Formats: sequence, structure tokens, C-alpha cells
Amino acid sequence: MSAPWFTRAVTDESPILSSRVRLARNLRRYPFQQKLNAPNAAAMVQEIQAIGTHFHKMDMQHLSDAEQKVFLEKHIVSPEFLRGKLPRGLMISDDQNLSVMLNEEDHVRIQSVQAGDALPEALLAANQVDDLIEETHEYAFNAEHGYLTACPTNTGTGLRASYMIHLPFLERTDKFKSLLPAITKLGITLRGIYGEGTESMGSIYQISNQTTLGKTEEEIIHALQKTTQQVMEHEAQARDTMLITHRPDQENMIYRAYGVLAYSRKITAKEAMDLLSEIRIGYLYSILDKPKPEKQIYQIMMEIQPGHLQRVAGREMNELERDYARAEYLREIFC
Repeated sequence: MSAPWFTRAVTDESPILSSRVRLARNLRRYPFQQKLNAPNAAAMVQEIQAIGTHFHKMDMQHLSDAEQKVFLEKHIVSPEFLRGKLPRGLMISDDQNLSVMLNEEDHVRIQSVQAGDALPEALLAANQVDDLIEETHEYAFNAEHGYLTACPTNTGTGLRASYMIHLPFLERTDKFKSLLPAITKLGITLRGIYGEGTESMGSIYQISNQTTLGKTEEEIIHALQKTTQQVMEHEAQARDTMLITHRPDQENMIYRAYGVLAYSRKITAKEAMDLLSEIRIGYLYSILDKPKPEKQIYQIMMEIQPGHLQRVAGREMNELERDYARAEYLREIFC
């Protein structure tokens, strides 16, 4: 069995942490979510979950808030999925790299995540699940427009491809703000760490296609790869400039970050994410002369989030309690 993507060493070897493919689908025999009632929603969840014999299946209504947050922090579910009111189901593969959200914005959201730069591999895995469902269920499909979806921007292939990318140097430059409208004109968008409507943490962003209509899956993947490469070139230019002209300052920031993470007794999620971003720079560009943790830096970033901390504690925690628990967890890793 392969390992979860966030435990793979490749996530710490370049600005690209992961590649994700998500397919939006609706079943022809059920109304779209805006007109879907609870009994039909529950029946649809049961139908699809009966197919995936190799998946772990869950009813979201029976999970605690902490358990649901863990799935969000692992990028297995979306914020919108957690806010849903209709019966919702979740299917997850053993390695957690494949998941199916049932009754998010669309009836079916198939998601495949791979470590590093691996969009074709992610697409292949997602398409295999898609084919499995289509063997027994007819999708809402139009010969002219493609797969029909709740949001018009997903109509067509229903494909949303994305990279999770670390942009600490570019984020500190004036060029970053001007880059956003430029890539938008290319049909690409840059969003926060958990996608639409979320903010960046630790200089980590999601870069993805905006529309799917009138393009093939291969064209969407290629366009995203090309634009992401251009963004990474801007990041490399900003990195080289800062490491040449301000290297002592950068080294100071990295070693100070290590010291705070190793000895702090209380720390917020935002501060910890920013400091871990500095640590990632230190290891990635061979600046930090300290033993690298066994866990990947992004895995550590994930495990300091509220859901993970509360799951380890086995109880709900207030913000202050989480700040103390987060510091203790980080001391165990870096001290």
C-alpha cells in the first residue's frame, strides 16, 4: 500500500508540495443539489457508497467537529462540504490519496492527490474511480456541453486541477500582486491553502484552472503546468535576489524561526505556520544546519492545526489550550 501523499519526501524537495485533480459529476436520475431533498440525498449517498468496495465509507453527520476538521486539514474535504445541510457521505482510500465527496456542490466530487509535481498520475487515479461509478450510474451529460454541473464554470470536463505551491519569496515582493491578474487572464487562479474563500498560511497557495468548458483534460493540465512553471520562475528570481542581497537577514530569520519552534511554550497557528515556512526554506536551500525532522514540513504544518491537536488530545480545546499543545508538539520535533 502506498503512503499518504503528505508523508512523502518529495513534498519537501521543490516549491510544489502536491498535485490534485478533482472531477465534478452529477447523476442524471437525481435533481441537482439546489432542488435535492434529504431523502433523495441520503439514497444517492447509499447508492454510490455501495460501489466503492475498496474505500472507507463515512456518514459526515456522525463525525465529531474535530474529526471533520482533520479531513479538511488533510485536504480530503472542502470547507463547503463541511457546511452542507443535506445528508453527505465520504469515501476514502486506504492511503488517503483518493476520496469521493457525496453531496458537496455536486452529487459526486472525485478527488485524487499526489505528492510533488504529478498531475498526470493524479488524473489517471481520478479517472479510474470515475469509470467505476459510470459502470453502474448514468451521469448528467450533454453532447454539446459535456458534464453538467451545479456551477457553470465546472461544466465541460468537470475537471479542476491544482498544485499546492510554496511561494515565500515571491509573496514578499511587489510583483506578487501584479501576478494575480496576469494569471487570471490565462484562466488560472491563485487561492488560499484550503481553496476558494480561504487565506494563505505559511506562504502556501493553491493554483488551479478556472474553467473547463471547451477544453480537453489534457489541455487543462498542460495550461496549468505551463502557468505554474512561470510562477515558479518568478519565485526563483525573487529567491535568488533575496539570498544574494539579503542572505544574512534570511539566515537570521531561519535560525530565529528554529529557535522559537524548539523552545516556545505557547504559539498560535499563524505564527507557527510562518515559522515553519522559514524552516522549509532553510532545508530546501541548504541554509539550515540542523537535523531535518523525520516528518515532512508540510505534514508538521498539517498536524498543528486545530482538528489534529484536538484529535490527539481526545477532547475539544479552546484557542489558548491549542496554543500550548501546539508549542509542546513543536518542541518534541525541533528541540
